[in-house]
Amino acid sequence: MLARLSIRDIVLIERLDIEFSRGLAVLTGETGAGKSILLDAFALALGGRGDAGLVRHGAEQGQVTATFDVPKNHPAAKLLADNGLDDTGEMILRRVQLADGRTRAFINDQAISVQTLKAVGAALVEIHGQHDERALVDASTHRRLLDAFAGLEKDVAALETLWEARRSANAALEQHRAGMERAAREADYLRHASQELKTLAPKDGEETELAERRTTMMQGEKIATDLREAQEAISGPHSPVTALSAAVRRLERRAASSPALVEPAVKAIDAAINALEEADQHLNAALAAADFDPAELERIEERLFALRAASRKYATPVDGLAALASKYAADVALIDAGADQLKKFEAAAEEADKRYGAAAMRLSAARTKSAEKLNKAVNAELAPLKLERAKFMTQVESDAASPGPQGIDRVEFWVQTNPGTKPGPLMKVASGGELSRFLLALKVVLSDRGSAPTLVFDEIDTGVGGAVADAIGARLSRLADKVQVMAVTHAPQVAARAGQHLLISKDALDKGKRVATRVNALAADHRREEIARMLAGAEITAEARAAAERLLRAATA
Repeated sequence: MLARLSIRDIVLIERLDIEFSRGLAVLTGETGAGKSILLDAFALALGGRGDAGLVRHGAEQGQVTATFDVPKNHPAAKLLADNGLDDTGEMILRRVQLADGRTRAFINDQAISVQTLKAVGAALVEIHGQHDERALVDASTHRRLLDAFAGLEKDVAALETLWEARRSANAALEQHRAGMERAAREADYLRHASQELKTLAPKDGEETELAERRTTMMQGEKIATDLREAQEAISGPHSPVTALSAAVRRLERRAASSPALVEPAVKAIDAAINALEEADQHLNAALAAADFDPAELERIEERLFALRAASRKYATPVDGLAALASKYAADVALIDAGADQLKKFEAAAEEADKRYGAAAMRLSAARTKSAEKLNKAVNAELAPLKLERAKFMTQVESDAASPGPQGIDRVEFWVQTNPGTKPGPLMKVASGGELSRFLLALKVVLSDRGSAPTLVFDEIDTGVGGAVADAIGARLSRLADKVQVMAVTHAPQVAARAGQHLLISKDALDKGKRVATRVNALAADHRREEIARMLAGAEITAEARAAAERLLRAATA
């Protein structure tokens, strides 16, 4: 429900803060006091069209803030979550109107688009007036309202699931058919390419692995030449090892006669011989490691050539050949087994279509039956509203050839204003005053289902008086037992039934140089005086005060 409305610098309103309660609140005041300004400001906070003309003269910007108490499971809370906005339980909608025509929108002090603000505002408040083009007069909402009245929301949700299953099954069927047609057109090429790639048997990463092995082998061949030359110098026919060994033996024979001279040289030569033999061992190991089969190198090069030739032929990177081979094999398999698979897809699509169709027909029958109940309930409300000769009708047109997620039905509210006249859509047939009363009757019937938590009625009692105005007040009061209701009214019978009475007035400021709109919550005595003014006009008489007192007592009886 709407808890607070704060307005700053909008037209004639400088500063205004209004606290609202549950139940029925009425806004009264003389013509031109600013009731329309107040509603325009409220609509701005709900995402309505901005206008530079709304900014008070001399101000750079105007601002409207509407604070709502919203339960966690309300659709507006889901809208916040879907848009990544914080939900604290208290929902604050704020709109800033700049004097240059630009506007800014916020929810819970987080900047948002006007579209998001409008969607959240529509979930929280419905504004109904003689010229309102939203809410109940919008035919696109009538199906949802009928479903809400009949309690068919779960059936609709189940049908939406069946619709999605039907859509998926038909999409899979069409995809399979398209694949079969494509494969059939390219059958010969596909078979040849699939067989060629199957024979080639490419593997992911194979090119890189082969190229690395080839590089290693080619480098090893160059290194092996140098290794063999080094080994030839150490252990070949001209190896110094033989001469060094002979020299050691000769020196060793002299060692006995002159050890001090010979032994150091013998030890050094022995160390050199050992180092040469160790180097020879390392060279043998290196040659063994660098050794390769030339035939293997040839096979690697042939494989690389074949892979790269296939890559050029099929305009695909070598690493993509394996995936291409799988795709071609699948296409060939589709040709070979496509007919059997097609039958399975057709059967699945047919079954999904049957399940959806049966559920849609059941839902359509339930809607048709519920439409009669809705008609009866709304028509029962019309006579006291001086529409006793009128008739309300819910048109349910079913077309199985035009299915949709919510079924095969198009629902629209029609009316017949007088016997013998041609019935037609609610918005086109009913006059301004009649439309307001039809909408009130509908809202009374739909009050606990498919309704926003706050309803605003703008001069719904225009052009009526007496018993009709009292009937309107009674229905607004009944409606306020289920949802919060605000009504701009000129009817004392309606004002008398309110739980909260707000008087809108225009006060002169700066010695009459300018005016400002004020809103005051009326206590009992002041409320009686305002209702008496509504009854009598400019001069309030004792009879008017007495009549106002009777209306107030009757409203609470």
